[in-house]
This record gives sequence, structure tokens and C-alpha cells, in this order.
Amino acid sequence: MPTTPAVTSRLRCISCGATPDSAGQNFRCAACGDLLEFFFPGWTPGSPVFEPAPLKALWLKRRTSRDALDQSGVWRFRELLPHIPEEHAITLREGNTPLYRLPRCARAAGVENLHAKHQGMNPTASFKDTGMTFAASSAHQGKFGWVACASTGNTSASMAAYAARGNMHSLVLIPEGKISWGKLSQALDYGALTCQLRTDFDGCVRILNDLVRQKPVCLLNSVNPYRIEGQKTAAIELMEQLAWEPPDHIIVPGGNLGNSSAIGKALLEMRELKLISRLPKLSIIQAQGANPFYRSVREFGGKRLDPMTADTLATAIRIGNPASWKKALRVLQATGGEVEQVTEVEIAVAKAEIGADGIGCEPASAVTLAGLKKLRRSGFVKPNESVVLILTGHALKDPDFTIKFHRGDLFAGMPDQAEAAQAKSLQRAPVVLDANLGAVIATLDAAERNYEVH
Repeated sequence: MPTTPAVTSRLRCISCGATPDSAGQNFRCAACGDLLEFFFPGWTPGSPVFEPAPLKALWLKRRTSRDALDQSGVWRFRELLPHIPEEHAITLREGNTPLYRLPRCARAAGVENLHAKHQGMNPTASFKDTGMTFAASSAHQGKFGWVACASTGNTSASMAAYAARGNMHSLVLIPEGKISWGKLSQALDYGALTCQLRTDFDGCVRILNDLVRQKPVCLLNSVNPYRIEGQKTAAIELMEQLAWEPPDHIIVPGGNLGNSSAIGKALLEMRELKLISRLPKLSIIQAQGANPFYRSVREFGGKRLDPMTADTLATAIRIGNPASWKKALRVLQATGGEVEQVTEVEIAVAKAEIGADGIGCEPASAVTLAGLKKLRRSGFVKPNESVVLILTGHALKDPDFTIKFHRGDLFAGMPDQAEAAQAKSLQRAPVVLDANLGAVIATLDAAERNYEVH
């Protein structure tokens, strides 16, 4: 398939602006210690290489190609990514995720035009794959035998799969307790060496940072700027699915804040290259029990972030010291977005409502719909504006949460138990019956009457 020439990319510190020739093992600036990101000094908007129409046509044409890189929803957009030679590319045909209309959720939120970009439809069932294909490929190019991550679940599953495909070994550091065993089972199946540490996620990150300074191990958490580059392609693909007409709002879950940073970075770059004419407002939603970024913006104007001990049933965003908060703050401000927090019950209700639209997602994804309701009530989102929710993980990532919710015991013995009564109409527990036709028909008739009432 045709391609445009590879464009030069450079690393740059997000704080002091230093431009090192290469990144250290911990992907931090040697001068000030902050995070690094890629920029593209060779980009010349308006040049023949970056004419919007030919680029869009090229990317669309690749969808019919049989080439492995063209079939990837990440590598298909390689003109906007740092160059990695094809022989080092590790792909599982990630990306190419669907954009669904959510009519029931739209009514619940009070908006007319609501879609979900479901990144849970990636190969290992989360958005992490779009970043991991690129970061794992960079590790392969660097001839690393081992890659490693700290994880609450999704990152470990994704990293282990891509390491296995690239014939590399993987090390996973997970916190003790409050993780999804469904996610961990993936990492085990893909051959990861898994260490469960008696600490939280942020404690795992500290150990990992010390490890990579002493051993030849490539760190593949979202501080790795290659991860951000891969993940930004979700926004490019979204704009293509919308015929390059941006929505008014994009709403993203907020955990370690790499994904919101990546999506925002892509939006700014696409506007710079005139691929889109305006920016959507990008808003970030956190769980109330894991809300350091929300507090940073609301209490300190984004001037500082105070780490916290995070606690939420939405384990994918159970992070108290997000590494990419400065990047997320920048895109929040650049796009005019908002930050909001939602309760555990609001998350559970929103998850059930998304499921009622026939889609389904993991709990962390559902903060987007719960947050949209609050943004709608505050007037930040108008009824006639178009909104896209980013769903980050598949419904089967955390089935225990779903089963407990529908049984009615998700919040048993917790302070949220009284508030959870509002969710009763959404619960669909199995009905235990005698094995006879009459019992089934009576239950069916009762359900039909109930649906007519509602």
C-alpha cells in the first residue's frame, strides 16, 4: 500500500521543554524529572505530504488492504506516529473499534445525540491495546528481552499478550486485593511473571521505577510516550467514523490519565494539520473515591495534585497518584473541557443503563455516562449537543461486579447501601423456579406487565 515518507519525531519534556535524543529507562526528563512526550518538528501543515484529503483517502483505502499493519487501527495512521521499522511492529489487529449510538442512555442523560466509542472491543478487551502495540514494538526495536508494568488489570493483560506475540518476557506487578481476577487471568494465560505486592497501585509503580533503573527491563506503563502515541489513534479513528465532523463533547474516564492525554493530544494535532476544523470539549470523569485530578482542578486550579489512597469498585481507575495529570490538565484547558466526579452508585446505575442499550462495559467505563448526567444537569452539556463517551473496557472484564449488582448485594454492608435502592429497577437477578412450563409462563407474563408499566 502507498505511504507518505516517515516524518522526524523528537522527545520533549512537558515541563522544562528539554529535547533529549533518547529517553532513560523510566521515561523521565533527566533535567527536571517530569514526563516526556513526542512532537514532530517535520510537520508542515499545508505541505503536499500533509494535505488532509489525500491522507484521509490513504487511511480509508488501507481498510481494504491485506497487509497486517494496514489492518491495524493504530498502524493504519502511521503518518502521524513516530517511525518504527515494520520488522519490529507487533500487532494483534488492534483498533478498528465500533462507534455505537446509545438511544436509551441518551434519554437517561437528557441529550439527543449520544454515541459510545467502545475501546473494549480491542483484542484483549480494553483500550490499552492501542498503546501497547506501539510501546511493545518500540521495546522490540530496542532489543529488550523483558517488559514490565504495574497494573490494576487491563495494562497487564495487554502487555502480556503483546510481549508474547513479540517473543519477549513480561513482568506484572499488581496490588494486593481489589483487582479484577478476570483481567489477571488474561495476563497469566499470556505467560506473564506476576508478582502481587502488599501495597496499592501507586506502590507498585514505585517498585517498578526502581526496578527499571537496575535491570534491563522496558517499562510499558503510560509514562512511556510510545503508549500515548498509540492510544491517540482512537481519536483519529473516531473522527474518521464521524466523517471528520467533531462532536461537541468527548467524555473520558480518569484513572492514570494517559488515555485522556492521548485523545487530547490527537485532537490538537489533527486541528494543527487541518484534519478537523474545531476542537470538541474533552471532559474527564473520576470516581469520587479516586478523585485526585478532580480535586487538583477544583481546589487548586490545577497548580498541584495531592496524592490520595484511592478506593473504588471501578478497579481500572483505582489510582491515587496519576502520572499523566499535567498532560491531562493541558488538554482539558486547551479544549475547554470539564472535570467531574461520580459516586459508586452512580457508576453502577450508569453501567446497567449502558448494558440496557445492548452494549456493556466494565465499571470504569461507566463513569462517562454518570459524569455526562452531572454535566448535563450543570448546563455544561446542552440537550442538542453531540456527545461521544469513550468506553475503555469490555463488560466481561469484571463480571463479579455485574453479578453482585444484579443480585442486589454489590453494596451490602457499605455506606452506599441506602443510596443503592435507586438502582433496584435496573437489577435483573436470575429467577429460580420449579422445572415446569406454568412457572415459566407466569414469570414471563409478570415481566411483560412490568415492562408495560415502565
